[in-house]
Amino acid sequence: MNILSLLGTMPGAIAQGLIWGIMAIGVFLTYKILDIADLTVDGSICTGGAVCVMLLLNGCPLWLSLLTALLAGMLAGLVTGLFHTLMGIPALLAGILTQLSLYSINLKIMGKANQSINVRMHDLLVSMQFLKGVPFYKNSIFVVFLFIAVIIGLLYWFFGTEWGSAIRATGNNPAMSRAQGINTNFNKVIGLMLSNGLVALSGALLAQYQGFADVSMGRGAIVIGLAAVIIGEAVFGRFFTQMYMKLISVAVGSVIYYIVYQTVIWCGIDTDLLKMLSAIVVAVFLGVPFWKKKLSEKYSAKGGKKNAGA
Repeated sequence: MNILSLLGTMPGAIAQGLIWGIMAIGVFLTYKILDIADLTVDGSICTGGAVCVMLLLNGCPLWLSLLTALLAGMLAGLVTGLFHTLMGIPALLAGILTQLSLYSINLKIMGKANQSINVRMHDLLVSMQFLKGVPFYKNSIFVVFLFIAVIIGLLYWFFGTEWGSAIRATGNNPAMSRAQGINTNFNKVIGLMLSNGLVALSGALLAQYQGFADVSMGRGAIVIGLAAVIIGEAVFGRFFTQMYMKLISVAVGSVIYYIVYQTVIWCGIDTDLLKMLSAIVVAVFLGVPFWKKKLSEKYSAKGGKKNAGA
C-alpha cells in the first residue's frame, strides 16, 4: 500500500468532513441541546441539495439558492416540530414521518432521482475541483471553514441570548422550564427548524461539491452526524466545556470521521461494510457512558460493603 496515495486523498476527506460538519452541528442542536434524536435529517439534507441544484440549473444566483435551501430545511424542521408538539407524536416517529414525506418531495423537486450540475457551466461555491490549483480563497476547504466559523459564531451568540437560553433550558429540564413560564413546545419547534436549516445548508454545499444531488444522498446521515458528535465529545469533551468549543469539537469530529473513513477504504476493507462499521462505532461510543456508570455503581457498592464490614 502506498502511503502517498492515502495522503493524496486527505484534502478531499477534510473538505467532505467539514461539509458534513455543518450537518453534524445541526444534529448536535437536537441531540445534545433539545435531547431529541431527529431522523428528519436523512431527508432534509437531500432537500437542501435538491433545492440548491435545481435553482442553480434554472439560473438562480448562488446566494439565493443557498438561502432557499436553508429555508427549505427549516420548513422540514417546522413540520417535524408541529407533528411532535401539536399532534402529540413522539419526536422520533415525527422525524421518521417527515423523512418519509421528504423522499417523495425531493423526487418532485428534482423531477427524477438524480440531477447533476457542472462546475464549468455554473458558478459553484465549492467543488472537488477546487482543492488543488486554485487561489486559497476559492479552495473548498477554506470556503467551508469560513461557513463553519460564521455558523459557530452566530450560534454561540444566539444561545447566549435569553431566547437561546430558554431553548437550552427546554432540552435540559422541560418540566422546570414550563414551571418558569417558558413555552417549551415553541422552543422545540425553533430548535428543530434551526437544526434542519443547517442540515439542508450542508446538503446544498455537498451537492455542489460532488456535482450532483441524489434522492438517496442523505441515507444514514443521522449516523454520520451522531458519530461526529460522539467522536468530538470523546476526544475533546474533557477540555472543551464552553458552547462554542463544543460546536468546534463536533466539526472536528466530523473531519476525524472522514479521515478514518478514507483510511479504512485505503486499507482495502469492503466498502459495503462501511455503514455497518459506522453504526457499530456509534453504538460503542453511546454505550461507553452507560457502562462507565454501571462500573462506578458496582465499585461504589463494593466499597460500601467493605466499609460496613469494617
